[in-house]
Amino acid sequence: MENYVVSARKYRPKGFEEVVGQSHITTTLANAISNNQLAQALLFCGPRGVGKTTCARIVAKMINGFDENASNTLNIFELDAASNNSVDDIRSLIDQVRYPPQQGNFKVYIIDEVHMLSTAAFNAFLKTLEEPPSYAIFILATTEKHKVIPTILSRCQIFDFNRIQVSDITQHLVKIAESENIETEEEALHLIAQKADGALRDALSMFDLLVTFSADNRITYQSTIENLHILDYDYYFRLVDSFLSGSTTEPLLIFDEILQKGFDGHNFIVGLNEHLRNLLLSKHSETLDLMDIPETAKARFSQQSAGADEAWVLSAMNITNQCDINYKTSKNQRLLVELTLLKLSRLSDVLELTAPQTAELKKKLRVRIPE
Repeated sequence: MENYVVSARKYRPKGFEEVVGQSHITTTLANAISNNQLAQALLFCGPRGVGKTTCARIVAKMINGFDENASNTLNIFELDAASNNSVDDIRSLIDQVRYPPQQGNFKVYIIDEVHMLSTAAFNAFLKTLEEPPSYAIFILATTEKHKVIPTILSRCQIFDFNRIQVSDITQHLVKIAESENIETEEEALHLIAQKADGALRDALSMFDLLVTFSADNRITYQSTIENLHILDYDYYFRLVDSFLSGSTTEPLLIFDEILQKGFDGHNFIVGLNEHLRNLLLSKHSETLDLMDIPETAKARFSQQSAGADEAWVLSAMNITNQCDINYKTSKNQRLLVELTLLKLSRLSDVLELTAPQTAELKKKLRVRIPE
């Protein structure tokens, strides 16, 4: 049996042009290298799985002129500060810095999870970081910049990596699926990208999981929601339809079905509020791009929003938001959600009853500006 390589390693970028969603970082670094203006101490900070270590390795290979397919060389040293965080570990690194490179022009030291270094280790590192030899480049990577002491920050050129956009992750997954001859549904890949929360590595791990699950090299929306335990948004469309029709039983039955499948009531309410937000955004063509959903779902939202008045959607969002706020402190959380659903079922009647009073109040509050 051949050794299996996960997608996160197999498709790790070998050049800046392959890095996803970090053009502001890659452009700056590429310009700095081409103009010979690269700082000797760099700090890469940002969420997990967004390309910090990958970019550090690309920088190391570019400044030494190594082939992009080269893996480990004597010029690139990687230290995991999560498990090598003592003063002795840093002193050992400082001893290595004293010797010039045997090949290439620079020795590059990549220190991952640098915030895990002890205060004593940070202090031992200060002098070398401030005045390194001309051939030494230090690239520090961290997910928690606020834990790095200010004296270290002041000696580094800081690069803030962004969470990768859902659309960028989706497009990258499409390319990988085509390369691997895997048939996919757009909604499934979009769901993976949303679940990854801006981390491309997480998205690739979920992608591998779903490919392993499928027997016919197909990733479908249905298999994705089942394997990743995601609540199907079809439930929310059914709920809003029942609210608009005034039914008080159907929403309770749908909620019970959701609980029976093992979903959390709080996540359900958060998802319902997000659904209502999308209904509000779909009412105006200018705000359609603010909806983080696949194109196939936008038409369905537009269709449902046409039957829901804007005042109803805003009032419904306020009700669900109050439920979200009060959920954790409630002694009977299921009852709280059920009361919210019943309020939403009767919301149209309430708005209809209060419409004359609202119109009269607006009339009284209207102020005429003298000419």
